[in-house]
Amino acid sequence: VIPGSGDKPIIIVNYKGEEKQFAAEEISSIITKMREIAEAYLSSSIKNAVVTVPTYFNDSQRQAMKDAGIIVGLNVMRIINEPTTVVIAYGIDKKARSFGEKNVFIFDLHGGTFDVSLLKIEEGIFEVKAKAGDTHLGGEDFDNRMVNHFVQECKRKNKKDISGNPRALRRLRTACERAKRTLSSTAQATIEIDSLYEGIDFYMSITRAQFEKLNMDLFRKCMELVEKCLRDTKMDKSIVHDVVLVGGSTRIPKVQQSLQDFFNEKELCKSINPDEVFAYVIVVQAAILSGEGNEKVQDLLFLDVTPISLGLEIAGGVMTVYEGERTRNWDNNLLGKFELSGIPPAHRGVPQINVCFDIDANGILNISTEDKTTGQKNKITITNDKGKLSKEEIEKMVQEAEKYKSEHEEHEKKVEGKNAHENYAYNMRNTIKDDKISSKLSAADKKKIEDAIEEAIQWLDGNQLAEADEFEDKMKELEDICNPIITKMYQGASGDMGGGSIDEDGPATGRSGAGPKIEKVD
Repeated sequence: VIPGSGDKPIIIVNYKGEEKQFAAEEISSIITKMREIAEAYLSSSIKNAVVTVPTYFNDSQRQAMKDAGIIVGLNVMRIINEPTTVVIAYGIDKKARSFGEKNVFIFDLHGGTFDVSLLKIEEGIFEVKAKAGDTHLGGEDFDNRMVNHFVQECKRKNKKDISGNPRALRRLRTACERAKRTLSSTAQATIEIDSLYEGIDFYMSITRAQFEKLNMDLFRKCMELVEKCLRDTKMDKSIVHDVVLVGGSTRIPKVQQSLQDFFNEKELCKSINPDEVFAYVIVVQAAILSGEGNEKVQDLLFLDVTPISLGLEIAGGVMTVYEGERTRNWDNNLLGKFELSGIPPAHRGVPQINVCFDIDANGILNISTEDKTTGQKNKITITNDKGKLSKEEIEKMVQEAEKYKSEHEEHEKKVEGKNAHENYAYNMRNTIKDDKISSKLSAADKKKIEDAIEEAIQWLDGNQLAEADEFEDKMKELEDICNPIITKMYQGASGDMGGGSIDEDGPATGRSGAGPKIEKVD
């Protein structure tokens, strides 16, 4: 990853022997594959999408997700925060209309992000009261602590430093992740890796207590954000009715115990499937936006809050707007600025100006001001261009996405052609080795098929990167030799084989019957 224009992150990838540079939005365009899966399932095209993001995604990051949708030809109808989707699922699961006012706390700890939200549910209205989170805290951080621990243990025990060996670290990380999951259900986990580094077999154990000690500061950080969320609403933890867990990392016993201790031994809600909840609620949100949902969801109302604080600085009649949590303005993210005009001269502190922040459902910020003395009004819509792709950049990426899609489809055809050819050749070779078939073939015919198969297999071995039509032509050549002989053999033996029925052990003589379905592989 390198910095690009405007300090935007650029990912360098080797593609077909060439170095290619991709923006983060293009990498996020993996949603193309997700759309293809959905279209195949629904048997219809998809043009619109609803996207979830971590709570603490800022304005630029949310805009980047919209751009990723545009690049693959999707209209992103709404971007919603992940914890919000969780409480919607909770409300539907618990039949939100059947109970009175409830305060629900969402604890959402995933592999790379952490979000907490406090919501109030009343008569089908879901109101977000406060949010907090960290986009760089999650299960991967727990894995990293364990990896670093074992690197040091390996250095101490074997006098070997594996920190500079990417392959060894990758294998160790995989084993640590597996051990972390094991520690959620047992008190001890063992890591065994054959020939981890320079022929040394790695064998070590870790207890749940050791794992918790390694990550204690991260667990405390989670609880600090829980406290911050409650402080922001000025709500006492005793009036929180339910604590809902979401995300694979909430299965860690220490996380659950810390939450229970904080909320006075309250039973935690684990009924929502953490792996399916986002997809489930996105469908509900999409149904509401498209007007196609049933009466159970059409009357649901979601009232969200902006996750990051907004602030103002006024100097020389210019109002500057920031988002962020830092004390000093210049340490935060600049959103925009506009001029306050028409204010009559007066002593410092005398002019009184009302400022109104208005954020719509898509997170677009509008700011209006009014001078209480003169009634002078001003308004601005914040369109943050920092980190945002230009129209020209998006159009270029759309064209490149189409090009890569075409290349992918062409590559898929090659793989299908190669697999079909291989499948037919090996299936035919196995067929003529069958005594029931071989005995009915003349020596000349059998030799002719064997030579054709051998030639086909040799060609396949030496032409793995051939074009799709070449595979098709070569397969046709092989079929033209084998199929007539096999067909003649069955016709000649029709009297003995039940009126021409084909033995179930016989070969497939047409393309459509070239044997069992073979999974596509490169």
